Amino acid sequence: MATRKLFNGVEIPHIGMGTFGSDRFTAEQVSEGVYGAIKAGYRLIDCAAVYGNEDKIGESLERAFNDGLATRDEMFITSKVWNDMHGKGDVLLSCAKTLRDLKLDYLDMFFVHWPFPNYHAPGCDGDARNPDSRPFDKDEFIGVWRQMEKLVYMGLVRSLGMSNMTVAKLDAVLPLCRIRPVALQMELHPAFQQPVLFDYCVEKSIQPIGFCPIGSPTRPDRDKTEEDISAIEMPEIVAIAEAHEVHPAIVCLKWAIQRGQIPIPFSVVESEYESNLRCIDETPLSDDEMAQIKEADKGCRLIKGQVFLWEGANDWQDLWDEEA
Repeated sequence: MATRKLFNGVEIPHIGMGTFGSDRFTAEQVSEGVYGAIKAGYRLIDCAAVYGNEDKIGESLERAFNDGLATRDEMFITSKVWNDMHGKGDVLLSCAKTLRDLKLDYLDMFFVHWPFPNYHAPGCDGDARNPDSRPFDKDEFIGVWRQMEKLVYMGLVRSLGMSNMTVAKLDAVLPLCRIRPVALQMELHPAFQQPVLFDYCVEKSIQPIGFCPIGSPTRPDRDKTEEDISAIEMPEIVAIAEAHEVHPAIVCLKWAIQRGQIPIPFSVVESEYESNLRCIDETPLSDDEMAQIKEADKGCRLIKGQVFLWEGANDWQDLWDEEA
């Protein structure tokens, strides 16, 4: 498995396996997909407490290790602290439960899933609102980050990451970090390339990790709107896919890897996650094709996060420091 080197010297695979499928698939289906992915050659598995399947994934990891498919040192396992565990001492509790569920002694990377404690009930619809939700607060976030740093000092976590941040939020917190994030998880696909945030991360030596790399066709219904643009249906992507005689999803992943981000596609279908992995070694996109995709950016955010809005917010764009 080809790797990239993070600024702290740690090696991370070029592509990973996502595990967010709880709205469409059972925990057992996802965990079987993880086992199959490791067997196929994946070495990066991206988890999160809120996905509700870490205990089953832990069983698959244990089985994969026992079956000799990989050793723990060969794997790169990540997870995330959920919004309702931002309180004092809660981050340690969250990490401890994740480690117990995944049957691990340490995590290779631990992320702050969202930069505020705004919580929504699992499976809620897009109109749900929690009256306790509030805007991003720099000091509140750093209180969470101090707990994250403690996990590194304790040897429970090897690297730290942030997720769903913006340039403004990063500018506010990075100078205050004792241990800087080595990676940022962000929505990245040909229809939503986030060039300003992406370039900011590259400048700061923060590795972009792209979720929804093919446009997340199985994302929750609450995250779907009529204005959404599917990356795998973009004419530019379809045309390039036809030229390479591959599925448009493969073009999205090739673009991601060649651009420099780490995609973490999700699938429980063996033929799909195997072909996703093989794309690393297949014919790369040309410079002209990469330029075509760059020009085709639609600026279409799919994961808007509207369920995290607070009283007085205008709309979901307030979560991302954007003007309507």
